[in-house]
Amino acid sequence: MKQHLKAKVNDAFEFEFTEDQIKTLDIQSTNHNKLHIIEHQKSASAEIVETDFLNKTYSIKINANTYKVQISNDLDVLIKEMGLSLAASALIKDIKAPMPGLILDVNVEEGQEIKEGDQLLVLEAMKMENAITAPRDAVIKSIKINKGNTVTKSQLLIEME
Repeated sequence: MKQHLKAKVNDAFEFEFTEDQIKTLDIQSTNHNKLHIIEHQKSASAEIVETDFLNKTYSIKINANTYKVQISNDLDVLIKEMGLSLAASALIKDIKAPMPGLILDVNVEEGQEIKEGDQLLVLEAMKMENAITAPRDAVIKSIKINKGNTVTKSQLLIEME
């Protein structure tokens, strides 16, 4: 069964495509977070400005325009339709590394009150900077990493109350 993906751009435009369609794109990485894309004999420069892997949202600059893109797969759509996404985030107490990488910055302190969506830390993985954000309003209980640490996938980074 082929995986279908959906992309919502600037909360206004929706696109649906398959993984096979993505694989056929002519995309070359030119630099850190920068790409060169050729589609229908037209060239474009793209830069991944900001990433939020937990919420699957990205800010992407193409030529001179910046777009907010949210990507979801079949499972994400099903979870949202079932109304489980909000309940699940209320239970999250631990922030774990979504992938191995290097901690570039830690933006919170123990005891600090945070709001849903606040940037907690920046994780560099696969040559991209990924902003890890708070899934809910909380208080930082403990921080298990420091700037410059290398982390493994699923490693505990931050505990929340």
